[in-house]
Amino acid sequence: MREETLKEHVLFEGRIIRVRCDEVLLPDGTTSTREVVDHPGGACVLCVHGGKVVLVKQFRYAYREELYEIPAGKLERGEDPMLAAKRELEEETGLVADRLVHLFTMYPTPGYCNEKIYIYRADGVSAGKKHLDEGEFLDVAEIPLEEAYAMIGDGRIRDAKTVIALQQYRIDRA
Repeated sequence: MREETLKEHVLFEGRIIRVRCDEVLLPDGTTSTREVVDHPGGACVLCVHGGKVVLVKQFRYAYREELYEIPAGKLERGEDPMLAAKRELEEETGLVADRLVHLFTMYPTPGYCNEKIYIYRADGVSAGKKHLDEGEFLDVAEIPLEEAYAMIGDGRIRDAKTVIALQQYRIDRA
């Protein structure tokens, strides 16, 4: 059950994403179109220390609201996801991890986007130096782990990568 790309039609190419409308050959021999958002992927890191999870709260323009999230960022083309996660943790929170452990790789929107998000857990955290990207504004919050789980339950944490990371952490500790 595979689909073969017959023709790629690039509709938009931006700084982060590229949008295509491809012509494909379906398994039954007919053709159709597939709208695809090409995305370089992202990496994020769950940092729990002293019984608290480190989250960032930032305004997300597409949703027009502030969201709680684990530190994250997009991958540069060809970048090792683990190095990106390590970089983002320090840039956004000022924390440095001795070691990162891969928890999960998620496909956030497989119907139309090829983005993969690599989720890591930080071990052995120490102070580093926070240095946000230009145009990046966020607050760092250390939330008791049980409160973070409650925030998922009551909808204060809605970001998928953050929910998955926290739930995976909970499963791993069970």
